[in-house]
Amino acid sequence: MATPAQDLAPVLDKDGVRLTVDDALATVTLTNPAKRNAQSPALWRALIEAGRLLPGSVRVVMLRGEGKSFSAGLDRQMFTPEGIPGEPNFIDLAHRDDAEVDATIAQYQEAFTWWRRNDIVSVAAVQGHAIGAGFQLALACDLRVVADDVQFAMRETSLGLVPDLTGTHPLVGLVGYARALEICATGRFVDARESVASGLANLAVPAAELDAAARDLAAALLAAPRNAVVETKALLKGAVDRTYDEQRAAERAAQARRLRDLAGIGE
Repeated sequence: MATPAQDLAPVLDKDGVRLTVDDALATVTLTNPAKRNAQSPALWRALIEAGRLLPGSVRVVMLRGEGKSFSAGLDRQMFTPEGIPGEPNFIDLAHRDDAEVDATIAQYQEAFTWWRRNDIVSVAAVQGHAIGAGFQLALACDLRVVADDVQFAMRETSLGLVPDLTGTHPLVGLVGYARALEICATGRFVDARESVASGLANLAVPAAELDAAARDLAAALLAAPRNAVVETKALLKGAVDRTYDEQRAAERAAQARRLRDLAGIGE
């Protein structure tokens, strides 16, 4: 069993994000429970930095949030006219040209993209509220383990906005277009039971067992040979964009690489 993240010296600990590494397992923890792990550009920059600091030994990354909520979404200060000091607020963004708006949002999105790299498997352990940006951060991961008190909701539409932190693509892939549209357009809560039934979550457990369940899943993922997992993840990620015959060809090519590697004659 891996060492609990709180017992390890952090590789990074800033702006509401802590990264710890225990050999092949890294843990990224949102560390502002007093604000229900609300998200800001500073937190996103810290998440980007955490991704860049991962050692090559890391195979599984667990994402968790301290306190009763995984993440209640954007820091409400971003919605105020004064905004967060040093950061653009929504009014500032509205007055920028299209290229500047695009570049700013693209920078924010980087905090949500690295979790799906082929060389790692990411697992989100989600409890309590995962709202808006919090929902999208959970969706950024490959797998989700949820507590029985979880409440997912995509509230952007009710604010006159759209989900723009990379959450729409995985949501449609997990639950289908019609369910994704209904969840986003109504902003309603999705509970633990529906999360598992719809494919949004892999497993639901009592809240007290959440960290242990996520660590058990991480251990199971680490039990398989790394290169086999990397190749399998790439195959599955690419399947949606390939035809049946293209996927068959991709399987053959991947297996050829694995056979050569196992025979000691790989590149």
